[in-house]
Amino acid sequence: MNRADLIEVIASKHDLSKAAAGAVLETLIDTIQTAVKKGDAVQLVGFGTFKSAKRAARTGKNPSTGAALKIPASTVPKFVAGAKFKAAVDPKAAKRKADKADKADKAAK
Repeated sequence: MNRADLIEVIASKHDLSKAAAGAVLETLIDTIQTAVKKGDAVQLVGFGTFKSAKRAARTGKNPSTGAALKIPASTVPKFVAGAKFKAAVDPKAAKRKADKADKADKAAK
């Protein structure tokens, strides 16, 4: 699914024009980008959290020549999926996690 497909779904589900749905999506993306750029986290409960993370400087390797090169430290965007989102994508994993938590609770008692 790309941006145009997403705009079409938003427009049809909420009886909006494609232009209005596009404006809503653009505002959402801009707001998240601005907050993460400032160092704030944007948490959408059940969906996930957008935040920035620091990457340390490290030594890499040029794949063509094999020569070592220094990669400078940087700040990168990061998304951590929420529990409901993870469960929607892989219901079996959510069940395994719940079963594991139940076993841990029983063992603690």
